[in-house]
Amino acid sequence: MGRLISEKYREWEAECKNRFETIKHNEEELNKIFIDIYNLKEELTPEVADKDVTVRLADKQREIKSLISYLIGVEIGRYSLDVEGLAYAGGEWNPMNYVTYQPDDDGIIPVYTQLGMQDGLTARIIGLIKHIYGDDTYRENIDFIAEALGKNTNESSEETLNRYLNDGFYADHLKIYQKRPIYWMFSSGKNNAFKCLIYLHRYNEDTLARINSKYFLNESARINAEVEDVRIQLETADGKDKLRLDKLYKMLIARQKEMIEYGQILDHMANQYINLDLDDGVKVNYSKFQSIEIVNDNGAKVKKDLLVPIK
Repeated sequence: MGRLISEKYREWEAECKNRFETIKHNEEELNKIFIDIYNLKEELTPEVADKDVTVRLADKQREIKSLISYLIGVEIGRYSLDVEGLAYAGGEWNPMNYVTYQPDDDGIIPVYTQLGMQDGLTARIIGLIKHIYGDDTYRENIDFIAEALGKNTNESSEETLNRYLNDGFYADHLKIYQKRPIYWMFSSGKNNAFKCLIYLHRYNEDTLARINSKYFLNESARINAEVEDVRIQLETADGKDKLRLDKLYKMLIARQKEMIEYGQILDHMANQYINLDLDDGVKVNYSKFQSIEIVNDNGAKVKKDLLVPIK
C-alpha cells in the first residue's frame, strides 16, 4: 500500500503547530517574568503576536515546493533515498550512495514545455513520486501537489506540475539561495524553445558539449520537424483551424529563430571547455555564461545568455 503525501503533510502540520504553540507559550511566560521583575505591568503585556514567534507554522504551498526541490535534488544527485543530508556536494562521486534510486547519469535534465517527454524533468519527478509513495496512491498525491501549487480549472494535475517546473521553480530556487543557485537553468530565452537543468557540483568542462550534442540538437531537430508539419497543415486549413495553426506556426517560428541563435552561442562556448573554480563563488562562475557575444558565419553579431539571467 502506497503512502499519501497529504497524510505526511498533516503530521508535519500538527508537529509545527505544537512546536509553535510551545514556543509562543514559553516566550509569553518569560515576558511575564521580566514584566514582574521590572514592574512594567502598566507599560507592557506578555502576549506575543503570531508573526513574532521565532518558529513558523506549516504552509502547504511552501512545503510542497520544498518537496519538489528535494525530488529534483534526488534526480540530479544532490540527495539520495539512501543517505541522510547531502549525498553529493563535490569531491569524489560515490555510486554506493545511490542504491535504492539512481540519479540522472550526467546530471543534465531537459525541461520541456510539453508533457510526455520521458527524459524531461516533469516525467522524472512523476516517476519518482510513484517510486517513493507508490503507484496506487499516485493520483491522490499528484492532485494534492497540484492543489498546493495553485491548480487552474482548465489543466490536469500533471500540467500544473509541469507549469510550475517551467515557470515557477527556478525563480523560487533563486530566492531561496539568495541569487546564488546550486541548480543552474540553461535557457534559450523568453520563447522557451530549450531549457535544461544542471547541478553546479556535477558540472565539468564537457558539460556544455554534452548539453549540445545529447539534448539541444535533438530538441532543435524536433522543433524544425514541427515547424514543417504545421506549415503543411496550414496549406489546406481554413476557418478556426487555420487561425489556430497560424498562431501555432508563428510561435514555432519564434522558437526556431531562438534555437538558431542559442545554438550558435552554445556551440561556441562548448568549444571553450570552460572550467569553474567554486572558490570564486557562484556569482563569478555564473557570469561566465552570461552576455556572450559572437560573430556568426554570416558576419552578424549574436549576443545571448546561456543561463536564465539573475536579476
